[in-house]
Amino acid sequence: MNKKKISEFNALLASKAPAPGGGGASALAASLGAALGSMVINLTVGKKKYARFEAELNEILSELETMRLRLEELVNEDAEAFLPLSKAYSIPKDAPGREEELERCLRIAAQPPMEMLRLACRGIIIHQRLELIGSQLAISDVGTGAVMLWAAMYGAAMNVRVNTKLMKDREYADALNAEVEKLMNEHWVIAEETYKKVWERLA
Repeated sequence: MNKKKISEFNALLASKAPAPGGGGASALAASLGAALGSMVINLTVGKKKYARFEAELNEILSELETMRLRLEELVNEDAEAFLPLSKAYSIPKDAPGREEELERCLRIAAQPPMEMLRLACRGIIIHQRLELIGSQLAISDVGTGAVMLWAAMYGAAMNVRVNTKLMKDREYADALNAEVEKLMNEHWVIAEETYKKVWERLA
């Protein structure tokens, strides 16, 4: 993304346009976290000191690059998923089929941030490993990547819940919320521990 594209995205994010919003920002943050992980690996492979981890690092690199590209797609997909919901809100409350259309759009809008959350959590696990096997010259980037994914995790989770809160199908909504809670409870601790370990190494 060049300077112009970054500026354009931030300007649109800052505007009163309904999208992009918190979901798109979360996807971007997660993609930056994944990119930092890739950078750490690229600075590690080929060094004799880490030769025993090279096969694992190359496998992780492939996963991170797939993750990064998917998260970049989700920046736009989140905005595209929200726009129909924005239109559904404007349907008169007494209009036939309004509730069904609103429910359909809420489900669609919840999917991109749910995928972001899953990817961010997987990225956190990867950074936990990179703290151990990545080049120590890039250890601060491991910590920074973990923090970016940590923030993305919280943002994505919130953007799932803003949709599930309004769903009439509570069984469906509760299932999504349960997955959100499980992922959050399992991964925020890992992200925090990874950051702390890096911080202590820099003391």
